[in-house]
Amino acid sequence: MTVEPGVRTGAESDASVIARSRDEPEAFAVLFDRYADAVHRYLARRLGGEPADDLMAETFTTAFQQRHRYDPARATGNDARPWLFGIATNLVGRHRRAEARRFKALARIPAPADHEEPLADRAAARVGAQAVRRELAAALAALPARHRDVLLLVAWGGLGYEEVAQALGVPIGTVRSRLHRARSKLREALGGSDPTTLREASGHD
Repeated sequence: MTVEPGVRTGAESDASVIARSRDEPEAFAVLFDRYADAVHRYLARRLGGEPADDLMAETFTTAFQQRHRYDPARATGNDARPWLFGIATNLVGRHRRAEARRFKALARIPAPADHEEPLADRAAARVGAQAVRRELAAALAALPARHRDVLLLVAWGGLGYEEVAQALGVPIGTVRSRLHRARSKLREALGGSDPTTLREASGHD
């Protein structure tokens, strides 16, 4: 059963879990169970599977260490996702060059012939955690980091504008501006394709 973020019917809210974990550290494992897979998918799409393993663990370690500073008043619906994805995105920021190299490498993967498709699929899975179209990968590599962060938090993190603003610690107007510019750049690079399909085009969970 999929657990909905934020306040849950018959389940403890994220904010309550974090507050309780200050006195009962083991309670923090509830957040890991709720969000580890989603955080890992987001990181894997950006950096690949192996780095995502390490950064997912570091995201939750950092969150645990900073749980006393978590402010539920700033959260969206008592939802801890923006806080966790903000930490994860900050960690990605330490690997900007690796991310750019990854997207550029994916952009150079040749399109497989039909009879080679199964083998090519396996090869692409080894090269990157998610199959990213060449054109899209090249366009993502060319985006300024701050624009890429906003776009991928929306497209791959599944966050809304207000949640992205919370995750990055910027005004919602800045989120809208950066997202507009990122989408314009992608439309230009992809020959007018709608970048809102980024989630579907990038791969499969």
